[in-house]
Amino acid sequence: MIQKNRTIMDILSPILDGLLTFLSYLLAISIRFDIMDGFVSIPMNSLRFQAVAVLYSVLVVLLYAACHLYQTNRQKVGRKWGLVCLVNILCVLAMMSLLFTLKLMDVSRITLLIFLGISTLAVCLRILLTEHVHRMDRAKGKHLCHVILVGNGPNASLFMQDVAARPELGVVVEGYVSAVPKEGLGKNLGSYEELDSILEKGDYDEIVVALEPHEVRFMRDVLSVAEKEGVRVEMIPFFNEYYPTHPTIESIGNTRLVDLRATPLDSVGLAALKRIGDFLISLILLIVLSPLMLAIALGVKLSSPGPVLFKQERIGKNKKPFVMLKFRSMRTDINHEGWSTDRDPRKTKFGSLIRKYSLDELPQLWNVLMGSMSLVGPRPEIPVYVRRFKEEVPLYLVRQQVRPGMTGWAQVNGLRGDTSIEDRVIYDIWYIQNWSLGLDLKILLMTLFGGMKNTEKLGS
Repeated sequence: MIQKNRTIMDILSPILDGLLTFLSYLLAISIRFDIMDGFVSIPMNSLRFQAVAVLYSVLVVLLYAACHLYQTNRQKVGRKWGLVCLVNILCVLAMMSLLFTLKLMDVSRITLLIFLGISTLAVCLRILLTEHVHRMDRAKGKHLCHVILVGNGPNASLFMQDVAARPELGVVVEGYVSAVPKEGLGKNLGSYEELDSILEKGDYDEIVVALEPHEVRFMRDVLSVAEKEGVRVEMIPFFNEYYPTHPTIESIGNTRLVDLRATPLDSVGLAALKRIGDFLISLILLIVLSPLMLAIALGVKLSSPGPVLFKQERIGKNKKPFVMLKFRSMRTDINHEGWSTDRDPRKTKFGSLIRKYSLDELPQLWNVLMGSMSLVGPRPEIPVYVRRFKEEVPLYLVRQQVRPGMTGWAQVNGLRGDTSIEDRVIYDIWYIQNWSLGLDLKILLMTLFGGMKNTEKLGS
């Protein structure tokens, strides 16, 4: 819908982002060596380094494109910023790891950190400027998408509500056609049989077809009229409430198959990008947090007899079991089945403290590094609960399409511990269907700034 009405700035956005990334590299070198040191002590402004910077800039832009940053204007600015931050962080970490591991070049770490900050800020400002230009143009009536709605059922009403809630998209519904008029949908332009003359008289960019199942007989005529008048068509399926956010459609001959459980992570590229991020971040955190983890391990050992680590079988991606690691927070002489509660007598005093701030879950970074878990995803459950919940909770096993996570969308929204399983599943499925790098970054930041502290009270 928005693609046809893209501005010149939209088309230039990938080029601008690549140029800004390269110029950020040059500026970072100048700040690090010319300003901070007073001279260029490392030849990072040589042609070899600049060639690497150009290739890096192209790679970053391709990753932006793979994450749909340039596809349409339907993503909100905050989500685009989150995506840019995450892609840049992962790319810089990957570059640092590659260069230092293979010893290809002697690169200043400080320069790379300065480059990360400048390039991220520059691209985010470009996005903000682009959005400002869009808003100014649309306020002047430019680059709008003029739409006719075909149908007057629940899906048509839902479309009108969603468009009204997103004025920045620039979608203007000029009216609707239907078998009979209906209040609340705006201007009635006529019946389905009059669509031909309506399109001839007006200048419309698209029609949005929202027919109901009993009106399917009008579909062929509506599409024929649209093709005859050269107007683009978008369709809201009858089963819109069951339709995935990112559908995958395959063909067997003339038969179209819609995968109702398609997710963004079905893409090999996006799944690989998420896995690379998990690997690099978990490796870095294991190294950085090793002193804290050693201190916690000592605290666990001194607080009560028993092993430092608590190992428990959980169900992971594709219903495969794995052994999840945690710092032991409970006594070894009591049954550990069931969720913990406030003032749980099974917890040690030290265990209560580390559980309060989720520090007992730090060993799961090893699970992330090994690939049985992700940093972000639905929380894994033990087999007995999986067998129970799949019978009691609709769509429960949809959660098993992705790797379970140390944190997740349900957890940062307060659904952890002894809370509603139905609500958790709703949040988990929304996360799976709407996954993006930006969403993962948002969840990680929410976890860091408040999401690690749970509601369990201290004490044993």
